[in-house]
Amino acid sequence: MRKRRMAKTASFKHPSLTALSAACAAMVLAGCSMIPKYERPAAPVASDWPALNAAAGGTSFAVPVAATGVAAADIEWQTFFSDPKLRLQIDAALRNNRDLRVAVLNIEQARAQYQIRRADQLPTLNAAFTGSRTPTAGGGGGITNVYSAGLAVTAYELDFFGRVASLKEQALNQYLATEEGRKSAQIALIAQVANTYLSLLADEELLAITQQTLDTRVESLRLGKMRFDNGVTSELDYRQFESLLESARVAYAQTVRQRALDQNLLTLLLGQPLTGDLAVALPAGKGLADTPMMADVPAGLPSDLLARRPDVRQAEQTLLASNANIGAARANFFPRITLTGTAGSASNRLSGLFKSGSYGWTFAPQLILPIFDFGRNSANLDSANVGRDIAVAQYEKSIQTAFREVADALAGRATLGEQLRAAQAQANAETVRYKLAGLRYENGVASSLDALDAQRSLFAVQQTVVQTRLAQLQSQVTLYKTLGGGWKDEAVTPPAQPASR
Repeated sequence: MRKRRMAKTASFKHPSLTALSAACAAMVLAGCSMIPKYERPAAPVASDWPALNAAAGGTSFAVPVAATGVAAADIEWQTFFSDPKLRLQIDAALRNNRDLRVAVLNIEQARAQYQIRRADQLPTLNAAFTGSRTPTAGGGGGITNVYSAGLAVTAYELDFFGRVASLKEQALNQYLATEEGRKSAQIALIAQVANTYLSLLADEELLAITQQTLDTRVESLRLGKMRFDNGVTSELDYRQFESLLESARVAYAQTVRQRALDQNLLTLLLGQPLTGDLAVALPAGKGLADTPMMADVPAGLPSDLLARRPDVRQAEQTLLASNANIGAARANFFPRITLTGTAGSASNRLSGLFKSGSYGWTFAPQLILPIFDFGRNSANLDSANVGRDIAVAQYEKSIQTAFREVADALAGRATLGEQLRAAQAQANAETVRYKLAGLRYENGVASSLDALDAQRSLFAVQQTVVQTRLAQLQSQVTLYKTLGGGWKDEAVTPPAQPASR
Protein backbone atom coordinates (compact mmCIF):
# COMPACT_ATOMS: atom_id res chain seq x y z
CA MET A 1 0.00 0.00 0.00
CA ARG A 2 1.69 3.21 -1.11
CA LYS A 3 -1.31 4.88 0.48
CA ARG A 4 -0.29 3.88 3.95
CA ARG A 5 1.36 7.24 4.70
CA MET A 6 -1.73 9.09 3.61
CA ALA A 7 -3.87 6.68 5.61
CA LYS A 8 -1.96 7.49 8.75
CA THR A 9 -3.02 11.12 8.41
CA ALA A 10 -6.62 9.90 8.79
CA SER A 11 -5.86 8.48 12.23
CA PHE A 12 -8.34 9.04 15.05
CA LYS A 13 -5.69 10.92 17.02
CA HIS A 14 -7.28 14.17 15.93
CA PRO A 15 -9.34 15.58 18.87
CA SER A 16 -12.50 16.10 16.84
CA LEU A 17 -12.32 12.61 15.40
CA THR A 18 -11.70 11.19 18.83
CA ALA A 19 -14.82 12.91 20.11
CA LEU A 20 -16.78 11.68 17.10
CA SER A 21 -15.66 8.11 17.67
CA ALA A 22 -16.65 8.35 21.32
CA ALA A 23 -20.08 9.64 20.34
CA CYS A 24 -20.52 6.85 17.79
CA ALA A 25 -19.53 4.26 20.36
CA ALA A 26 -21.98 5.72 22.87
CA MET A 27 -24.81 5.61 20.36
CA VAL A 28 -24.04 2.04 19.36
CA LEU A 29 -23.92 0.92 22.97
CA ALA A 30 -27.06 2.83 23.90
CA GLY A 31 -28.95 1.60 20.87
CA CYS A 32 -31.92 3.20 19.21
CA SER A 33 -34.98 1.09 18.49
CA MET A 34 -37.80 2.13 16.20
CA ILE A 35 -39.88 -0.95 16.93
CA PRO A 36 -43.43 0.11 17.93
CA LYS A 37 -44.38 -0.55 21.53
CA TYR A 38 -46.09 -3.92 21.67
CA GLU A 39 -49.48 -4.26 23.30
CA ARG A 40 -51.13 -7.65 23.32
CA PRO A 41 -54.48 -7.49 21.48
CA ALA A 42 -57.54 -8.16 23.61
CA ALA A 43 -58.84 -11.71 23.35
CA PRO A 44 -61.93 -11.58 21.07
CA VAL A 45 -63.80 -14.28 23.01
CA ALA A 46 -66.18 -14.46 25.95
CA SER A 47 -64.82 -14.62 29.48
CA ASP A 48 -66.54 -17.96 30.13
CA TRP A 49 -67.43 -21.11 28.24
CA PRO A 50 -70.89 -21.28 26.62
CA ALA A 51 -73.60 -23.11 28.54
CA LEU A 52 -75.69 -25.89 27.03
CA ASN A 53 -79.38 -25.07 26.89
CA ALA A 54 -81.61 -28.14 26.93
CA ALA A 55 -85.23 -28.11 25.83
CA ALA A 56 -87.82 -27.38 28.47
CA GLY A 57 -88.56 -30.44 30.54
CA GLY A 58 -85.63 -32.35 29.04
CA THR A 59 -82.39 -33.54 30.56
CA SER A 60 -80.12 -30.70 31.65
CA PHE A 61 -76.43 -30.77 30.74
CA ALA A 62 -73.79 -28.92 32.71
CA VAL A 63 -70.46 -27.78 31.33
CA PRO A 64 -67.99 -27.92 34.27
CA VAL A 65 -65.59 -25.01 34.07
CA ALA A 66 -64.56 -24.55 37.67
CA ALA A 67 -63.43 -28.12 38.30
CA THR A 68 -60.38 -28.33 40.51
CA GLY A 69 -57.28 -30.34 39.79
CA VAL A 70 -54.12 -30.21 37.75
CA ALA A 71 -54.44 -28.30 34.49
CA ALA A 72 -54.29 -30.35 31.29
CA ALA A 73 -51.11 -28.60 30.17
CA ASP A 74 -49.41 -29.75 33.37
CA ILE A 75 -50.42 -33.41 32.95
CA GLU A 76 -47.83 -35.39 31.01
CA TRP A 77 -49.21 -37.73 28.39
CA GLN A 78 -47.68 -40.71 30.21
CA THR A 79 -49.96 -39.86 33.14
CA PHE A 80 -53.06 -38.97 31.14
CA PHE A 81 -53.11 -42.19 29.09
CA SER A 82 -53.25 -45.27 31.30
CA ASP A 83 -53.33 -47.87 28.50
CA PRO A 84 -49.82 -49.45 28.32
CA LYS A 85 -50.23 -50.36 24.64
CA LEU A 86 -51.21 -46.79 23.75
CA ARG A 87 -48.24 -45.38 25.68
CA LEU A 88 -45.90 -47.61 23.66
CA GLN A 89 -47.40 -46.34 20.42
CA ILE A 90 -47.16 -42.68 21.40
CA ASP A 91 -43.54 -43.15 22.40
CA ALA A 92 -42.79 -44.77 19.03
CA ALA A 93 -44.52 -41.91 17.19
CA LEU A 94 -42.52 -39.26 19.06
CA ARG A 95 -39.32 -41.03 18.05
CA ASN A 96 -40.13 -41.85 14.43
CA ASN A 97 -42.84 -39.54 13.07
CA ARG A 98 -41.49 -37.56 10.10
CA ASP A 99 -43.77 -34.54 10.52
CA LEU A 100 -42.49 -34.04 14.05
CA ARG A 101 -38.94 -34.50 12.81
CA VAL A 102 -39.48 -31.73 10.26
CA ALA A 103 -40.83 -29.47 13.03
CA VAL A 104 -37.65 -30.06 15.06
CA LEU A 105 -35.46 -29.32 12.03
CA ASN A 106 -37.42 -26.10 11.44
CA ILE A 107 -36.34 -25.00 14.91
CA GLU A 108 -32.70 -25.62 14.06
CA GLN A 109 -33.08 -23.65 10.85
CA ALA A 110 -34.73 -20.73 12.65
CA ARG A 111 -32.01 -20.79 15.30
CA ALA A 112 -29.36 -20.55 12.58
CA GLN A 113 -31.16 -17.59 11.00
CA TYR A 114 -31.24 -15.88 14.37
CA GLN A 115 -27.50 -16.46 14.80
CA ILE A 116 -26.92 -14.85 11.41
CA ARG A 117 -28.90 -11.75 12.34
CA ARG A 118 -27.22 -11.55 15.72
CA ALA A 119 -23.79 -11.75 14.09
CA ASP A 120 -24.69 -8.73 11.92
CA GLN A 121 -24.44 -6.56 15.04
CA LEU A 122 -20.71 -7.19 15.34
CA PRO A 123 -17.93 -6.41 12.87
CA THR A 124 -16.67 -9.31 10.78
CA LEU A 125 -12.88 -9.67 10.72
CA ASN A 126 -11.44 -11.26 7.59
CA ALA A 127 -7.98 -12.13 6.34
CA ALA A 128 -7.48 -10.31 3.04
CA PHE A 129 -4.86 -10.39 0.29
CA THR A 130 -5.06 -8.00 -2.66
CA GLY A 131 -2.88 -7.22 -5.62
CA SER A 132 -3.20 -4.67 -8.41
CA ARG A 133 -1.26 -3.62 -11.50
CA THR A 134 -2.09 -0.20 -13.00
CA PRO A 135 -0.44 1.93 -15.71
CA THR A 136 1.70 4.74 -14.39
CA ALA A 137 0.06 8.15 -14.58
CA GLY A 138 1.24 10.16 -17.57
CA GLY A 139 1.91 7.14 -19.76
CA GLY A 140 5.41 6.03 -20.60
CA GLY A 141 4.53 2.35 -20.40
CA GLY A 142 5.28 2.08 -16.70
CA ILE A 143 3.25 -0.19 -14.43
CA THR A 144 2.63 0.33 -10.73
CA ASN A 145 2.30 -2.78 -8.57
CA VAL A 146 0.59 -2.75 -5.18
CA TYR A 147 0.26 -5.84 -2.97
CA SER A 148 -1.28 -5.95 0.49
CA ALA A 149 -2.09 -8.62 3.06
CA GLY A 150 -3.64 -8.33 6.50
CA LEU A 151 -6.92 -8.06 8.37
CA ALA A 152 -10.01 -6.33 7.01
CA VAL A 153 -13.39 -5.18 8.30
CA THR A 154 -15.80 -4.70 5.42
CA ALA A 155 -18.98 -2.61 5.47
CA TYR A 156 -19.71 -2.86 9.20
CA GLU A 157 -22.90 -0.93 9.88
CA LEU A 158 -23.12 1.35 12.90
CA ASP A 159 -26.65 0.59 14.02
CA PHE A 160 -27.60 4.08 15.17
CA PHE A 161 -31.29 3.67 14.34
CA GLY A 162 -31.76 0.03 15.29
CA ARG A 163 -32.22 -1.46 11.82
CA VAL A 164 -29.92 -4.42 12.46
CA ALA A 165 -31.24 -4.84 16.01
CA SER A 166 -34.81 -4.89 14.68
CA LEU A 167 -33.94 -7.61 12.17
CA LYS A 168 -32.30 -9.59 14.96
CA GLU A 169 -35.40 -9.20 17.11
CA GLN A 170 -37.56 -10.36 14.23
CA ALA A 171 -35.39 -13.46 13.77
CA LEU A 172 -35.56 -14.18 17.50
CA ASN A 173 -39.36 -14.07 17.50
CA GLN A 174 -39.49 -16.30 14.45
CA TYR A 175 -37.23 -18.77 16.23
CA LEU A 176 -39.49 -18.75 19.29
CA ALA A 177 -42.52 -19.19 17.01
CA THR A 178 -41.03 -22.33 15.46
CA GLU A 179 -40.39 -23.70 18.96
CA GLU A 180 -44.06 -23.21 19.80
CA GLY A 181 -44.94 -24.77 16.45
CA ARG A 182 -43.00 -27.86 17.41
CA LYS A 183 -44.98 -28.12 20.65
CA SER A 184 -48.23 -27.83 18.69
CA ALA A 185 -47.06 -30.56 16.31
CA GLN A 186 -46.29 -32.86 19.23
CA ILE A 187 -49.66 -32.24 20.89
CA ALA A 188 -51.49 -32.89 17.61
CA LEU A 189 -49.47 -36.05 16.98
CA ILE A 190 -50.19 -37.50 20.43
CA ALA A 191 -53.91 -36.82 20.06
CA GLN A 192 -54.02 -38.29 16.55
CA VAL A 193 -52.22 -41.46 17.63
CA ALA A 194 -54.60 -41.88 20.58
CA ASN A 195 -57.72 -41.29 18.48
CA THR A 196 -56.55 -43.65 15.73
CA TYR A 197 -55.70 -46.32 18.30
CA LEU A 198 -59.19 -46.01 19.80
CA SER A 199 -60.69 -46.21 16.30
CA LEU A 200 -58.82 -49.43 15.69
CA LEU A 201 -60.18 -50.90 18.92
CA ALA A 202 -63.67 -49.84 17.85
CA ASP A 203 -63.12 -51.49 14.46
CA GLU A 204 -62.15 -54.72 16.20
CA GLU A 205 -65.28 -54.62 18.37
CA LEU A 206 -67.50 -53.81 15.38
CA LEU A 207 -65.98 -56.72 13.47
CA ALA A 208 -66.78 -59.06 16.36
CA ILE A 209 -70.39 -57.78 16.51
CA THR A 210 -70.77 -58.04 12.74
CA GLN A 211 -69.37 -61.57 12.69
CA GLN A 212 -71.78 -62.57 15.45
CA THR A 213 -74.65 -61.01 13.50
CA LEU A 214 -73.55 -62.84 10.35
CA ASP A 215 -73.60 -66.17 12.17
CA THR A 216 -77.06 -65.44 13.54
CA ARG A 217 -78.43 -64.44 10.15
CA VAL A 218 -76.94 -67.48 8.44
CA GLU A 219 -78.85 -69.63 10.92
CA SER A 220 -82.01 -67.54 10.44
CA LEU A 221 -81.71 -68.00 6.67
CA ARG A 222 -81.31 -71.75 7.12
CA LEU A 223 -84.46 -71.94 9.24
CA GLY A 224 -86.32 -69.68 6.82
CA LYS A 225 -85.32 -71.86 3.89
CA MET A 226 -86.50 -74.95 5.75
CA ARG A 227 -89.87 -73.36 6.54
CA PHE A 228 -90.22 -72.19 2.93
CA ASP A 229 -89.40 -75.64 1.56
CA ASN A 230 -92.04 -77.15 3.85
CA GLY A 231 -94.63 -74.60 2.75
CA VAL A 232 -94.89 -72.95 6.17
CA THR A 233 -93.85 -69.52 4.89
CA SER A 234 -93.82 -67.76 1.53
CA GLU A 235 -90.83 -67.00 -0.66
CA LEU A 236 -91.18 -63.38 0.41
CA ASP A 237 -90.19 -64.28 3.98
CA TYR A 238 -87.25 -66.35 2.70
CA ARG A 239 -85.99 -63.50 0.49
CA GLN A 240 -86.21 -61.06 3.40
CA PHE A 241 -83.95 -63.31 5.46
CA GLU A 242 -81.56 -63.53 2.50
CA SER A 243 -81.48 -59.74 2.10
CA LEU A 244 -80.77 -59.28 5.77
CA LEU A 245 -77.83 -61.69 5.56
CA GLU A 246 -76.32 -59.89 2.58
CA SER A 247 -76.66 -56.49 4.31
CA ALA A 248 -74.62 -57.93 7.21
CA ARG A 249 -71.96 -59.05 4.74
CA VAL A 250 -71.86 -55.52 3.30
CA ALA A 251 -71.36 -54.13 6.80
CA TYR A 252 -68.61 -56.66 7.47
CA ALA A 253 -66.71 -55.71 4.31
CA GLN A 254 -67.03 -52.00 5.17
CA THR A 255 -65.69 -52.60 8.66
CA VAL A 256 -62.75 -54.66 7.38
CA ARG A 257 -61.88 -51.84 4.98
CA GLN A 258 -62.15 -49.21 7.72
CA ARG A 259 -59.89 -51.24 9.97
CA ALA A 260 -57.29 -51.46 7.20
CA LEU A 261 -57.46 -47.69 6.66
CA ASP A 262 -57.01 -47.03 10.39
CA GLN A 263 -54.08 -49.45 10.52
CA ASN A 264 -52.44 -47.68 7.60
CA LEU A 265 -52.93 -44.31 9.28
CA LEU A 266 -51.50 -45.52 12.57
CA THR A 267 -48.52 -47.02 10.75
CA LEU A 268 -47.87 -43.64 9.13
CA LEU A 269 -48.16 -41.80 12.45
CA LEU A 270 -45.80 -44.21 14.22
CA GLY A 271 -43.34 -44.27 11.34
CA GLN A 272 -42.97 -48.04 11.58
CA PRO A 273 -45.04 -51.22 11.07
CA LEU A 274 -47.53 -52.33 13.72
CA THR A 275 -45.69 -55.49 14.71
CA GLY A 276 -44.74 -57.05 18.01
CA ASP A 277 -45.74 -54.95 21.01
CA LEU A 278 -47.25 -52.31 18.71
CA ALA A 279 -49.85 -54.63 17.18
CA VAL A 280 -53.44 -53.63 18.00
CA ALA A 281 -55.98 -56.33 18.85
CA LEU A 282 -58.82 -56.71 21.33
CA PRO A 283 -58.72 -59.76 23.61
CA ALA A 284 -61.57 -62.19 23.04
CA GLY A 285 -64.76 -61.00 24.68
CA LYS A 286 -63.36 -57.52 25.34
CA GLY A 287 -64.43 -54.16 23.93
CA LEU A 288 -63.96 -50.44 24.22
CA ALA A 289 -65.75 -50.54 27.56
CA ASP A 290 -62.77 -52.48 28.93
CA THR A 291 -60.25 -49.84 27.77
CA PRO A 292 -58.44 -48.16 30.70
CA MET A 293 -60.03 -44.79 31.35
CA MET A 294 -58.15 -41.52 30.86
CA ALA A 295 -57.68 -38.90 33.54
CA ASP A 296 -60.32 -36.19 33.75
CA VAL A 297 -59.07 -32.64 33.31
CA PRO A 298 -60.56 -29.31 34.38
CA ALA A 299 -61.43 -26.82 31.67
CA GLY A 300 -60.19 -23.73 33.49
CA LEU A 301 -61.00 -20.34 31.97
CA PRO A 302 -60.69 -19.10 28.38
CA SER A 303 -57.91 -16.72 29.44
CA ASP A 304 -55.78 -19.75 30.29
CA LEU A 305 -55.55 -20.59 26.59
CA LEU A 306 -53.25 -17.60 26.03
CA ALA A 307 -50.62 -19.19 28.24
CA ARG A 308 -51.38 -22.88 27.70
CA ARG A 309 -51.92 -23.30 23.95
CA PRO A 310 -48.67 -23.41 21.96
CA ASP A 311 -50.45 -22.50 18.73
CA VAL A 312 -51.75 -19.28 20.33
CA ARG A 313 -48.28 -18.46 21.62
CA GLN A 314 -46.87 -19.24 18.19
CA ALA A 315 -49.26 -16.74 16.63
CA GLU A 316 -48.21 -14.12 19.18
CA GLN A 317 -44.51 -14.68 18.46
CA THR A 318 -45.28 -14.24 14.76
CA LEU A 319 -47.05 -10.99 15.65
CA LEU A 320 -43.98 -9.83 17.60
CA ALA A 321 -41.79 -10.65 14.59
CA SER A 322 -44.03 -8.53 12.36
CA ASN A 323 -43.87 -5.73 14.89
CA ALA A 324 -40.05 -5.85 14.86
CA ASN A 325 -40.07 -5.76 11.07
CA ILE A 326 -41.74 -2.34 11.27
CA GLY A 327 -38.74 -1.05 13.25
CA ALA A 328 -36.38 -2.20 10.49
CA ALA A 329 -38.59 -0.56 7.83
CA ARG A 330 -38.66 2.73 9.74
CA ALA A 331 -34.88 2.73 10.11
CA ASN A 332 -34.50 2.64 6.32
CA PHE A 333 -35.57 6.31 6.20
CA PHE A 334 -32.52 7.40 8.20
CA PRO A 335 -28.81 7.57 7.32
CA ARG A 336 -26.86 4.35 7.23
CA ILE A 337 -23.19 4.52 8.25
CA THR A 338 -20.81 1.70 7.38
CA LEU A 339 -17.15 1.29 8.21
CA THR A 340 -14.50 -0.43 6.12
CA GLY A 341 -10.92 -0.73 7.30
CA THR A 342 -7.79 -2.78 6.76
CA ALA A 343 -4.52 -3.18 8.64
CA GLY A 344 -1.49 -5.19 7.59
CA SER A 345 1.46 -5.18 5.26
CA ALA A 346 1.77 -3.43 1.88
CA SER A 347 4.48 -3.42 -0.74
CA ASN A 348 5.01 -2.90 -4.46
CA ARG A 349 6.59 -6.34 -4.59
CA LEU A 350 5.31 -9.67 -3.31
CA SER A 351 8.67 -10.38 -1.71
CA GLY A 352 8.41 -7.16 0.26
CA LEU A 353 5.28 -8.16 2.20
CA PHE A 354 5.70 -8.47 5.98
CA LYS A 355 9.16 -6.89 5.93
CA SER A 356 10.15 -4.15 8.34
CA GLY A 357 8.50 -0.83 7.54
CA SER A 358 5.79 -2.37 5.35
CA TYR A 359 2.98 -1.83 7.89
CA GLY A 360 0.00 0.21 6.72
CA TRP A 361 -3.71 0.71 7.29
CA THR A 362 -6.76 2.32 5.72
CA PHE A 363 -10.04 3.53 7.15
CA ALA A 364 -13.06 4.32 4.95
CA PRO A 365 -16.36 5.32 6.61
CA GLN A 366 -19.39 5.74 4.36
CA LEU A 367 -22.67 7.52 5.06
CA ILE A 368 -25.70 6.88 2.86
CA LEU A 369 -28.75 9.10 3.19
CA PRO A 370 -31.84 8.15 1.15
CA ILE A 371 -33.15 11.10 -0.87
CA PHE A 372 -35.05 9.88 -3.91
CA ASP A 373 -36.06 6.22 -3.89
CA PHE A 374 -39.34 6.61 -5.78
CA GLY A 375 -41.38 5.47 -2.76
CA ARG A 376 -39.48 2.25 -2.12
CA ASN A 377 -38.96 2.84 1.60
CA SER A 378 -42.52 4.09 2.06
CA ALA A 379 -43.91 1.04 0.32
CA ASN A 380 -41.66 -1.18 2.44
CA LEU A 381 -43.01 0.45 5.62
CA ASP A 382 -46.60 0.13 4.37
CA SER A 383 -45.97 -3.55 3.69
CA ALA A 384 -44.56 -4.03 7.20
CA ASN A 385 -47.59 -2.31 8.76
CA VAL A 386 -50.01 -4.43 6.76
CA GLY A 387 -48.00 -7.52 7.72
CA ARG A 388 -48.48 -6.65 11.36
CA ASP A 389 -52.23 -6.15 10.85
CA ILE A 390 -52.40 -9.57 9.21
CA ALA A 391 -50.50 -11.08 12.15
CA VAL A 392 -52.94 -9.43 14.59
CA ALA A 393 -55.90 -10.95 12.73
CA GLN A 394 -54.20 -14.36 12.69
CA TYR A 395 -53.46 -14.11 16.41
CA GLU A 396 -57.08 -13.25 17.17
CA LYS A 397 -58.27 -16.07 14.90
CA SER A 398 -56.02 -18.54 16.75
CA ILE A 399 -57.67 -17.52 20.04
CA GLN A 400 -61.16 -17.86 18.58
CA THR A 401 -60.29 -21.25 17.10
CA ALA A 402 -58.90 -22.44 20.44
CA PHE A 403 -62.04 -21.20 22.23
CA ARG A 404 -64.30 -23.00 19.76
CA GLU A 405 -62.32 -26.27 20.01
CA VAL A 406 -62.45 -26.31 23.80
CA ALA A 407 -66.15 -25.39 23.80
CA ASP A 408 -66.87 -28.25 21.39
CA ALA A 409 -64.91 -30.70 23.54
CA LEU A 410 -66.74 -29.54 26.67
CA ALA A 411 -70.08 -29.98 24.91
CA GLY A 412 -69.06 -33.50 23.99
CA ARG A 413 -68.03 -34.30 27.55
CA ALA A 414 -71.31 -32.96 28.89
CA THR A 415 -73.58 -34.88 26.50
CA LEU A 416 -71.83 -38.03 25.30
CA GLY A 417 -72.07 -39.69 28.70
CA GLU A 418 -75.85 -39.42 28.71
CA GLN A 419 -76.00 -40.41 25.04
CA LEU A 420 -73.96 -43.54 25.75
CA ARG A 421 -76.14 -44.45 28.73
CA ALA A 422 -79.28 -44.11 26.62
CA ALA A 423 -77.77 -46.09 23.73
CA GLN A 424 -76.75 -48.90 26.06
CA ALA A 425 -80.25 -49.00 27.59
CA GLN A 426 -81.71 -49.15 24.09
CA ALA A 427 -79.35 -52.01 23.20
CA ASN A 428 -80.48 -53.93 26.29
CA ALA A 429 -84.12 -53.43 25.34
CA GLU A 430 -83.48 -54.48 21.73
CA THR A 431 -81.67 -57.61 22.91
CA VAL A 432 -84.74 -58.67 24.91
CA ARG A 433 -87.04 -57.73 22.03
CA TYR A 434 -84.95 -59.81 19.59
CA LYS A 435 -85.15 -62.89 21.81
CA LEU A 436 -88.91 -62.53 22.30
CA ALA A 437 -89.55 -61.91 18.60
CA GLY A 438 -87.48 -64.99 17.71
CA LEU A 439 -89.44 -67.18 20.12
CA ARG A 440 -92.79 -65.88 18.86
CA TYR A 441 -91.74 -66.46 15.25
CA GLU A 442 -90.49 -69.99 15.89
CA ASN A 443 -93.76 -70.85 17.67
CA GLY A 444 -95.85 -69.37 14.87
CA VAL A 445 -97.31 -66.60 17.04
CA ALA A 446 -95.72 -63.71 15.12
CA SER A 447 -94.77 -63.14 11.51
CA SER A 448 -91.25 -63.07 10.15
CA LEU A 449 -91.48 -59.29 9.86
CA ASP A 450 -91.27 -58.93 13.64
CA ALA A 451 -88.18 -61.16 13.81
CA LEU A 452 -86.50 -59.43 10.88
CA ASP A 453 -87.17 -55.96 12.31
CA ALA A 454 -85.79 -57.02 15.68
CA GLN A 455 -82.62 -58.33 14.04
CA ARG A 456 -82.09 -55.10 12.10
CA SER A 457 -82.72 -52.89 15.13
CA LEU A 458 -80.43 -54.88 17.42
CA PHE A 459 -77.52 -54.80 14.98
CA ALA A 460 -77.94 -51.06 14.36
CA VAL A 461 -78.10 -50.17 18.05
CA GLN A 462 -75.09 -52.38 18.85
CA GLN A 463 -73.10 -50.43 16.28
CA THR A 464 -74.40 -47.17 17.74
CA VAL A 465 -73.22 -48.14 21.23
CA VAL A 466 -69.68 -48.80 19.98
CA GLN A 467 -69.58 -45.62 17.93
CA THR A 468 -70.92 -43.52 20.80
CA ARG A 469 -68.40 -44.99 23.24
CA LEU A 470 -65.65 -44.26 20.72
CA ALA A 471 -66.86 -40.66 20.40
CA GLN A 472 -66.87 -40.28 24.19
CA LEU A 473 -63.29 -41.59 24.54
CA GLN A 474 -62.07 -39.48 21.64
CA SER A 475 -63.73 -36.41 23.12
CA GLN A 476 -61.62 -36.91 26.25
CA VAL A 477 -58.50 -37.00 24.09
CA THR A 478 -59.67 -33.92 22.19
CA LEU A 479 -60.35 -31.98 25.37
CA TYR A 480 -56.88 -32.84 26.66
CA LYS A 481 -55.39 -31.67 23.35
CA THR A 482 -57.40 -28.45 23.06
CA LEU A 483 -56.42 -27.43 26.60
CA GLY A 484 -52.75 -27.69 25.69
CA GLY A 485 -52.08 -31.14 27.11
CA GLY A 486 -49.38 -33.38 25.69
CA TRP A 487 -46.50 -31.02 26.21
CA LYS A 488 -44.89 -30.27 29.55
CA ASP A 489 -44.19 -26.55 29.35
CA GLU A 490 -40.57 -25.58 29.71
CA ALA A 491 -38.94 -22.22 29.41
CA VAL A 492 -37.39 -21.65 25.98
CA THR A 493 -33.83 -20.35 26.34
CA PRO A 494 -32.79 -18.36 23.26
CA PRO A 495 -29.14 -18.20 22.23
CA ALA A 496 -27.00 -15.85 24.32
CA GLN A 497 -27.17 -12.18 23.50
CA PRO A 498 -24.08 -10.50 22.06
CA ALA A 499 -21.89 -8.81 24.64
CA SER A 500 -21.61 -5.61 22.60
CA ARG A 501 -25.26 -4.80 23.15
